[in-house]
Amino acid sequence: MENGDRTQHEKWKSEVDPAVSRLSLPRPAREGDLLETVDGALWDVKGLIHPPSRIVAFIRYVPDPEGSRIRRVDGRRYRKIYPIKDRYAFVEEHYPSYLVHDGVFGDLMCEVPVVDVARLYVPERRLQELLSGRFLSDVERDAVELAEAVKQSAGVPWSSMGICGSLLSGLYERGSDIDLIFYGSSTQRKVYEALKSLREEGVLRKYTRSELLKLYGFRFPDTRVPLDAFLKAEERKLLQGMFMGREYFFRFVKDWSEVDVSYGAVRFRPVGYGRIKAVVSDASEAFFTPCAYKLESVRILEGPEVPIVEVSSYRGRFCEQAWEGESIVAQGKVELVLREPQEPYYRLIVGGKPTDFLLPLL
Repeated sequence: MENGDRTQHEKWKSEVDPAVSRLSLPRPAREGDLLETVDGALWDVKGLIHPPSRIVAFIRYVPDPEGSRIRRVDGRRYRKIYPIKDRYAFVEEHYPSYLVHDGVFGDLMCEVPVVDVARLYVPERRLQELLSGRFLSDVERDAVELAEAVKQSAGVPWSSMGICGSLLSGLYERGSDIDLIFYGSSTQRKVYEALKSLREEGVLRKYTRSELLKLYGFRFPDTRVPLDAFLKAEERKLLQGMFMGREYFFRFVKDWSEVDVSYGAVRFRPVGYGRIKAVVSDASEAFFTPCAYKLESVRILEGPEVPIVEVSSYRGRFCEQAWEGESIVAQGKVELVLREPQEPYYRLIVGGKPTDFLLPLL
């Protein structure tokens, strides 16, 4: 730190023209977008509800002269930060003012001030750029081919689709995967049926065991579950797999018209940490980020003795994790959800700690 008491963020920010922070967002930020702050750092936007003048987001790429990622537009080098604990540690050291105890979410949140945002990367706009591009890299070309195959099979408009992840920021590598995002419940149903067809036609394929073992190694630092349970849950998913030798991951997000709450309309209160066993009664929200599973026959194995009716997650890895009628075991934060005039209810949130999990009992 400069002068012993300045964060690296403050140092970077002091070198940037203050005018760059006066950003007019092209649209409200939502899940799947990326933010670039005035110092060049890139952040994953989380969820669809954000406090006034701030955006809930997590650090993803930071400028680093020794970084392995090179941004195509300007040659600037970056390094990727992925494990949750590493993200928290980095933000705590370099952006401590971004960590706030949010009274609505009832937890410590990472929230980026809008005045610090230099650019919002929009997935649907990035896809349009690639569709009209003439000189595409191999990764970009594969992404366009996959998007075209899904669109044709599902019969959905281009406006309901986008590209996120490293392709959105231009920080992809030769072996990067393809992250496609889709908006709206109607689009989700059509695309999911298309995925079934594309698997049957051989356009897409599921992971092999060796590829699943690689995925397990990548995810284990954040979600420490037994290997056998991981393999059983992951091998049946359609939202991830391989296309032309390249990994893909699909994400579904509710459209604006389907989000009927604003910041503060729903409040969350943590009541402890617990583990439950239950039966999934409704998995219709299992494909979206955030995802949710309605529960019945809930048994508290550890933690607060409260009537939990739902398990939810803001992380894509917990989508498509269980089906209606299946028994599950899950561990995570227990919280009370308050939304008038509805009755309060309790839910379990997974994905915030490496000890969190949601597993079907197959």
